[in-house]
Amino acid sequence: MKKHIQQLAAIANKPVRHIIGLMSGTSLDGLDIALCAFEGSGIHTRVKLLKFQTINYDDRFRSEIRRVFAKKEIDFQHLVLLNVLVAERHAALVNQCLAGWGLSSGDIDLLASHGQTVFHAPRIFHGMPEYPNATLQIGDGDFLALRTGVITLSDFRQKHVAAGGEGAPLALYGDYFLFSQKGENRCLLNIGGIANFTWLPGDGNANESFATDTGPGNTLIDAFAQEYFGQPFDKDAQFARKGQINKSLLDKLREDPFFAKPFPKTIGPELFSVNWVKAAIQRTGLNDLSTFDIMATLTRLTADTIAEALTRACPQTTGTPAPVLYLSGGGAHNPLIVKYLSDKLPGWKMLPMQDLGVDGDAKEAVLFAALANETVAGEPLPNDSLGGLPLIGMGKISFPA
Repeated sequence: MKKHIQQLAAIANKPVRHIIGLMSGTSLDGLDIALCAFEGSGIHTRVKLLKFQTINYDDRFRSEIRRVFAKKEIDFQHLVLLNVLVAERHAALVNQCLAGWGLSSGDIDLLASHGQTVFHAPRIFHGMPEYPNATLQIGDGDFLALRTGVITLSDFRQKHVAAGGEGAPLALYGDYFLFSQKGENRCLLNIGGIANFTWLPGDGNANESFATDTGPGNTLIDAFAQEYFGQPFDKDAQFARKGQINKSLLDKLREDPFFAKPFPKTIGPELFSVNWVKAAIQRTGLNDLSTFDIMATLTRLTADTIAEALTRACPQTTGTPAPVLYLSGGGAHNPLIVKYLSDKLPGWKMLPMQDLGVDGDAKEAVLFAALANETVAGEPLPNDSLGGLPLIGMGKISFPA
C-alpha cells in the first residue's frame, strides 16, 4: 500500500486530528488560517480552535485576482496562471504561520483549502436550463500539498454541485455537525462579501436544516468604499454614517428578482456588482446622489435583505421562542448593519459567534477544516441527508509526494 494511503488511514483513526482550514472569500481581503483540533465526526464532532490568523493580501495580489473575479470575459491565460499563483501564495502564508507558531508540517495532519472563488454560476444566475449549476475556485491543491508538505483537501464545492446542490453555501455541513443544539432554534449568520445563514431547528431535524445566501453582505459596500474613498472597506461605517438613506434607490435595488426567489439559493458578486448599483442609480434618475448617501443606502440594503430573508425563512409561531442569531463575518463588525438588524428583528436574541466557542472571523476557515475532517473520518449512512442533499464527503485529496 502506498505510504500516503497508509498515512491517510492512520489520520482517520487518530483520536485527535490537527487540521488547518484556509478561507479566502469574495471580499478578497486576505487569507484566514485556522489550526483546529478535531475529535470524532458527524454529530459527535468536537473542535477546538488552537491558532488563528488573517494575513491581508497586498494591493497587487488583490488586483491580479480582480482581473478575473466575477467577470464573464477574461484573459484565459491569466486565469490559468493565477490557479498556480494563488496556490503558491497560500502555501507560503501557511508556511509563514507554521514558523510563527513554532510548528512544522509534521505537526499537521491535513490542510483544507477553500481556494479563491473566481466565478459562481448557479442556474438561478445564468438562466440557461440546458446547463447545470457550476462554480470555480482556483488555487491548486497539488501545489499546496507539495509546497507545505501536508496532505491537502481542496475543491470542496464540486461534489456539492455533482450531488444536486449549487456548490454554496457549504456552511450547513459544518454548522450542523458543530453547532446544532436540541432545544434551541439557531440561525448562524455570516456577513461576508455575500451574506448567508444556516438555520438549525431546535428539534435537530437534519432535513429541515438548510443554508442559504440572502444577497449582498459587504461586497457592494467594499466596492464603493474602494471606488469613492480608496479604502478596502467602510471601517465602523464611517462613510455610511455621513450620508442619508435614499428610499427611491433602496426600493429600486430591492426590486431585483433574486430577493423573492425561494430558499435555499446562492449568488455572488457576478450579480451584485458596481454596475448593478450604477444601473439602478440611472434608472431612478439619481445621478447627483452623494457618495455618502450611496454608502448609507447600500449599508441599509444589506441589513434589510438579511432581515427579510431571516423573517421569511424562520417564521415565528405563538409561544415559540425566537431563534438565537449568532453573528460572524466582516459585516458583524459594522455597527450600522448590526443596529439595523436589531431594529428589524425585535425579540431575536443576537450573540457573537464566540459564544459558541469559535472566533467569528475564523468560522469559515474552521468549517472547511470540519469538511476535511468529515471526508477523512466521517461515516455517513447510505440514506443520510442534510438539507435535502445526501451527506457526502467533499474535497479532492492531494498528497505531498
